[in-house]
This record gives sequence, C-alpha cells and structure tokens, in this order.
Amino acid sequence: MKRNKHLDGVLAPAYTGRLDTEPVPALRLPRSEMHPDIAYRYIHDELMLDGSSRLNLATFVTTWMEPQAAQLMAETFDKNMIDKDEYPATAAIEERCVNMVADLFHAPELDPTDSSSATGVSTIGSSEAVMLAGLALKWRWREGKTGDTSRPNLVMGSNVQVVWEKFCKYFDVEAKYLPMTPDRYVITPEQVREAVDENTIGVVAILGTTYTGELEPVKEIADTLDEIAASGGPDVPMHVDAASGGFVVPFLHPGLAWDFRVPRVASINVSGHKYGLTYPGIGFVIWRGKSDLPEDLVFRVNYLGGDMPTFTLNFSRPGNQVVGQYYNFLRLGREGYKTIMETLRDTAVRMTERICTCPEIEVITDGSAIPVVTLKLKGDPGFTVFDVSHELRAGGWQVPAYTMPADAEAVSVLRIVVREGFSADLGRHLADAIIEVITTLRERGTIGHAEEQHFAH
Repeated sequence: MKRNKHLDGVLAPAYTGRLDTEPVPALRLPRSEMHPDIAYRYIHDELMLDGSSRLNLATFVTTWMEPQAAQLMAETFDKNMIDKDEYPATAAIEERCVNMVADLFHAPELDPTDSSSATGVSTIGSSEAVMLAGLALKWRWREGKTGDTSRPNLVMGSNVQVVWEKFCKYFDVEAKYLPMTPDRYVITPEQVREAVDENTIGVVAILGTTYTGELEPVKEIADTLDEIAASGGPDVPMHVDAASGGFVVPFLHPGLAWDFRVPRVASINVSGHKYGLTYPGIGFVIWRGKSDLPEDLVFRVNYLGGDMPTFTLNFSRPGNQVVGQYYNFLRLGREGYKTIMETLRDTAVRMTERICTCPEIEVITDGSAIPVVTLKLKGDPGFTVFDVSHELRAGGWQVPAYTMPADAEAVSVLRIVVREGFSADLGRHLADAIIEVITTLRERGTIGHAEEQHFAH
C-alpha cells in the first residue's frame, strides 16, 4: 500500500516515520536531504548514549554554565576570533580578558588604562598555550646562547600532561623527565638542581597536577635556580603550568607565591575551560613582559583588513569562547570566584571525610589544595580501584582509575574532580555510592574484568 507523504509528515508519530524505517548512513553522505527536525532527532538520540556530562568526575573541563552565558556564546558562534578588524568588540573583549588574567597573576608594570601593557593571548585551551610558551622559551634560549643550539632540553616531571610530551616531540626539544616515587608525585628542587644544564630552555612546574591535583613547589624551585645562576651556572627561566590551578589558587591560597611574584617565572598558562568555569575550549598564556615573548614569533598579516599581529598556532577559531570567559569575569568578579572555589573545596573535603569511613581507603589529596580528590586502596583488599571505577560506571558515575607516572606505576588511584555544577548533595550521593561499591566488593571479591588505565606517558 502506498504511503501518504502528507500523513507521514503531519499525522504519523516521529518514530514510525523515517526515523524508524531508514537507518542513518554511518560512513557515507546520505543520498538526499532530510528535514531539520529529523536530522536533529537522529543526532540527539545517538548522543544520549554518552551519558550525563555532569556525572563525569574524570574531566576538569566545565560542564555547566548559566543560561545567560550559554545564550551569549550561541549568539557569537559565527564570529571568527582572528578577524579583529571585522569584530572589534570581540577583539577588545579578548584584550580585556588577557589583562584581567595577567593582573590576577601579578604581572609587573601593568597599566590599568592601557590594554597593550599585558603580554599574552587567548588560546584553544592550555594545549595551545603550552606550545606557545614552550616556543618562546626555546627562542629566548637560542637568542641568548653562543655556540651549538642544536640540543635544547626542557626539565619537567614525569607527571606532566601529555601536551608537554607533544611539544618536545613536535619542536625537537629533549624532554628531561624527573621521576616520581611511590610516595611522592611532584618534582623537588633537588631533582631540578641535578637536571638543568647550559642547554636547558626552561623548567616546568605544575600548579595542580593532572594525577593528584597537588601544587608543585614553584618558589622553592625558583630559589634553587637562583642559586645555580648566582654560582655561575645556567640562568634558567621557569614556566608554570597552571592549567588546573590558575583560577583556584589565587582565591583559595592568595598568599602562596607561585606566579609573577616569583621573579624567575617567565610565563604561565591557564585553562579558562577548567576552573575558569567556561565551556571548552579556552585558555590563556601570559608572559611576564614583552621581552619574554621574542618578536620573531609574532607574525603580522593585513589581508583581513589592517595590520594585525598574531602569535597563535591556530588561525581561525570561534570568538564565543572568549565571550563566555568575559561573561564569567564580569558576572563573578574576584569575590564570586572566591565563593565558588571555597564551596567546591568544602564539598570535596566533606566528601573525602565521608569516603574515609571505609577502612580500605587511603587519601592522597583531599581537595583542599584544589578541588581534586585522589584515593588509593590500602594493601590488597581483594579488589582494585579499577573494579571500583567499573562498578561506579554501572550507576552512571564516571570516576577514573589509573596508575601513577614513571617509577610510581605500582600505585593505582581513583580521582574525583569537583567542578561547578557538582553540588554538595551530589557529593554525598557519590560518597555513598563509593562506600556501597566497596562494601559489595569486600563481600564478593574482585569482579575480574576491569583493566588498568595509564595517563600521559
């Protein structure tokens, strides 16, 4: 019997029309167009298989913003950040954001009336920011070195995020990884002292490590580098990878010296899409001053209208990410960020205390440095953190389990990232879920099919 197309479009329920009878092509363009409502429903339904991003405790990336911010970002999807002459308001907003971040990190000699006094740029997350900062370190080292410049190296812990490994591989820099130990997951000044040499372009310290959320001792490492330079050794700058902690530490630990208050810190990267509270992907890299960003790395083009200096790896990118970040800066201010970070910290600490009622649990970080909780199991309780992670996923919770970095691989942990949108009530539910899972595993033993995961290297 021939179908009535009018009835299919108007009277037939959606799932007994085309959606039900014609599977969407998986690997080839469909032969013909489809109604926008049908295209939307196909994709919307498939994305339900992702689960809830709000229950993803693995990611540092923001999964909730206020609807007004989402509306502003939707209104500016079409604006290309690189077209600064065509979109001068968006370009001005980017400059303001860079200045606000530079001021937050105590960059010296900032003029509150001059948007060009801050040296920095917005980026696509901290990954691009890291690449730019690393290139600046390499160029600065090469400009100041006489003799062979073919073997630059970068000193950092084996706990760095994988983007640093990418930088070294892509830009021909030797990565000098400082190992961890089973009871230490950050680098030490003593390790740095032994590793730097005349070919070291810089030392990377992490403010909020990916593995545990710990803060590496920036000031102590800088003091060691000062001693090396004062005794006639190499004068090595520092870069602080503040991807996770850059928008937390200034509000939770304002007296801690880790930023440009430490004279040896030449550059800092931070992720706006983490605790900057903005949807992905937005980041920033800030330099102490113009002399720390070699002029050779700044390109100028005029084919978009007017002379435009640019220092990014990417060219075109949406301006809506910067707009979303600017919304947060205006909406929250310093007091708003402080309130949110204190709330997230309190939720993390309270949740940790509840989880610790399980005798099998040992805390590595309790969320007081930044709102990241890491836990391991004591001894051999008959199951692993991978089993715990697997069982939690069955309840909708995504809590990653993984092994620690080089020379600490014997330690496996669970990590919980507490973000905006994760309420104290959800924290209580998650703690109860972990306790229930561990109680069940204690009674029945390992389930035997959860495999180890590895981060970074």
